Amino acid sequence: MSVPLPVFVAIPLVAAFVLPVLGKGLKPIATLLANLVTIALLILAVTSIGDSRTYEVGDWSIPLGINLVLDGLSSLLLLAISVVSTAAMLFSIRYMEQYTAKPKYLSLFLLMVAGMNGVVLSGDVFNLYVFLEIASIASYALVGFGCEHEELEASFKYMVLGSIASTFILFGVAMVYANTGSLNMAYISRAVQAMGMNAGLAFALSLFVAGFGLKAALVPFHAWLPDAHPSAPAPISAMLSGVLIKALGVYALARLVFNVFGVSLEVGWVLVALGLASMVAGAFLALGQWDFKRLLAYSSISQIGYVVLGVGLGAVILARETNIAWASLAILGGLFHLLNHSVYKSLLFLTSGSVEMATGTRQMTEMGGLAARMPVTRAACAVASASIAGVPPFPGFWSKLILVLAAVQAQMYWVAAVIVVVSVCTLIMYLKVHRFVFLGELPERLASVRESWGSMTAAMVGLTCVCALMGLLVLVPSLRVGILDPAVSVLTDGLAYSTRLISP
Repeated sequence: MSVPLPVFVAIPLVAAFVLPVLGKGLKPIATLLANLVTIALLILAVTSIGDSRTYEVGDWSIPLGINLVLDGLSSLLLLAISVVSTAAMLFSIRYMEQYTAKPKYLSLFLLMVAGMNGVVLSGDVFNLYVFLEIASIASYALVGFGCEHEELEASFKYMVLGSIASTFILFGVAMVYANTGSLNMAYISRAVQAMGMNAGLAFALSLFVAGFGLKAALVPFHAWLPDAHPSAPAPISAMLSGVLIKALGVYALARLVFNVFGVSLEVGWVLVALGLASMVAGAFLALGQWDFKRLLAYSSISQIGYVVLGVGLGAVILARETNIAWASLAILGGLFHLLNHSVYKSLLFLTSGSVEMATGTRQMTEMGGLAARMPVTRAACAVASASIAGVPPFPGFWSKLILVLAAVQAQMYWVAAVIVVVSVCTLIMYLKVHRFVFLGELPERLASVRESWGSMTAAMVGLTCVCALMGLLVLVPSLRVGILDPAVSVLTDGLAYSTRLISP
């Protein structure tokens, strides 16, 4: 089935404007509608896997018109966004009852989804920026949705730094237009191939690296994330860490570096450096945390470093023109880790929300002995923790192993060693979580704690099953060929992106 590409943006966008109209008495209908929208987007994303096409909005041909592009990379991100948003929305049914103005929350949630879908489908840099702003503004409001001091402070800090990132990106768009006379990615790519990288385009690329690096919370652009993720409601933390930083940061950066400007050794090493710095700094900062959600937030910084490292390592190998097979392997590891992290980190944030709702605290030193009281939450957290720590046969093990093999084949043995060391640190931090949250003696004040049944449990169980089965993506060749390989080919083919979209 060929799905018109605008529906990925139009459906959540229209629903987002309808939901606030539904008053307090129609709150169940608003909740049902929002869940139906995310389920519909999941079905559409699954049917679009392996598809590749463009859509000219209003039948205006490029470069003058707006075009949406679906290829292997964008379909992979659409799948990740739809899976996580469906689970987070299901979790929200009960979890968000403790907040007021639930229809407004649902509206902002769907605005964020519409913006992310628009980013991964946009075929020109200006509309990528527009959709990025839609998703960002919605996420600023959602971080501060609790309206307590902590939430508002985190939201303000996130908004300020996010606005700085958006300014960098907008200035980069202006510099690209000034130097190429186009905003369409394919035409920009064609212009870069014809004229080469001049000082203006190099400056634009540096602005994009800073702007999208800030959106992705890469070290040293990470200052907003440790406050924003813990303060947000649990399903929003899952969305921010699971897909937002990837769609607005990693995806956009990879698309521009590989398909628009073309890979270079210098940019490849910058990405490798950012990835390694994020991996190491995020892991060591997470080890010292006792706030459950803050530990997960710093862990997200570390894990996004794996993704950028894989992409950057692939760029370095491609720029050296040594062996495209090893470049493909590195990019495969990065993209597979992106997909893995989307699932297991979203699951971890949902389990933290379940624990916080039951205990009334995020401090692990005030918990303990919850395994018997919350068996489903404990089991879900155990599966997600094993995966993120790289315990075989869970999917995190396979993506990290692929990255290690790629680094070894590229003769970067020290990079492989860093990957292994950070994995050990990750294992230690999640053993700490289980030791202080689920094991030990149950505090007297938590004697009445019970499992969060209903939609919250259903969301956690669903993501747990997905997480447990993700390893099949590399173990079953047909699944890898259908889901991951097309995305890898989009990046390794590089500037062929413009050839495919522009008729000779």
